[in-house]
Amino acid sequence: MKVTIYDVAKRAGVSTATVSKVINNRGKISAKTKAKVLKVMEELNFEPSMFAAALTVKRSYTIGLLLPNLANPFFAEIARKIEDRAHERGYNIFMCNTDNNEEKEAKYVSLLRRHSVDGIIVASAFSNLTVLDQLFNDNIPVAVVSQDIPALSLNTVTVNDFKGGYQATNYLLSLNHTNIAVIAEDLRSSSDRIKGFEVAHEDAGVPFNKEFIRHGFSSVEGAMEETRKLLKSDQHPTAIFACNDLLAMGVMQVAQEYNIQIPQELSIIGFDNTVLALSSVPALTTMAQPFDEMGKQVVDLLVQEIQGEITTKQTYMLVPELIIRNTTAKPSIVNV
Repeated sequence: MKVTIYDVAKRAGVSTATVSKVINNRGKISAKTKAKVLKVMEELNFEPSMFAAALTVKRSYTIGLLLPNLANPFFAEIARKIEDRAHERGYNIFMCNTDNNEEKEAKYVSLLRRHSVDGIIVASAFSNLTVLDQLFNDNIPVAVVSQDIPALSLNTVTVNDFKGGYQATNYLLSLNHTNIAVIAEDLRSSSDRIKGFEVAHEDAGVPFNKEFIRHGFSSVEGAMEETRKLLKSDQHPTAIFACNDLLAMGVMQVAQEYNIQIPQELSIIGFDNTVLALSSVPALTTMAQPFDEMGKQVVDLLVQEIQGEITTKQTYMLVPELIIRNTTAKPSIVNV
């Protein structure tokens, strides 16, 4: 016979309401009582019906996660951390890959709404602001991770991209590089990293070549094409700052294609600290994003809004960390 909530309440010596609070992680319950109920649930091998719990509190215990590009390891990493934290909080993740396509964004948001998700997490860029605005107006909880969306008041977890760009550039300048190029996507986060690049040069009193700032590339192939152009220019760079690790892989491939030694002839620094940074040869110097904290914070903010624990929107800005590996060194002459 299937164990019920009544069996658990009877064995634990508490009310069914108390057991329900433990299942749904709601209400004021002492740690001792909660531990007792959880122990009885384990002893009886009790598996609460999430459907029944959803009917009680009018929740589905699911969260939609909109990702722009799962081919980029950054989004795979952040998705895993979000899923882990959501599981800890008793929620399941409904994952959607939008490819930064407005039609797909609208389609997936409609799908998530039909499945009655309790809230939605938007990872990085989201082109269809009309759809987000409708969610906001309909009071559907939405949280954003990786970069903010200034047009809307949403719970947000970001990284200080300006500081990351500044620190990456300052490190290259400290190695005496004066010809530094940037390859970036057309994203606000990349724009902030480029601003950090520019200010670091200004603070050091070192002019930078505006022709060395290349943006609008989100693929390895795009990074490779721009790297070829940069290395064939009359005044080629001695260092390249790629605004994510995926782009850095494109830079490294072209360096190897041209038999340029890394880092002796060309220094390369990335951004993110994904699995690519560790698996590349040589291992990539990069700015590490705090994936664990990003995933934890964005899930917690969304769940708190779902459960009515917060009413004002909050923003957390985390700090990236420079991880020095084997793709950076003092400059020497590059001949292509």
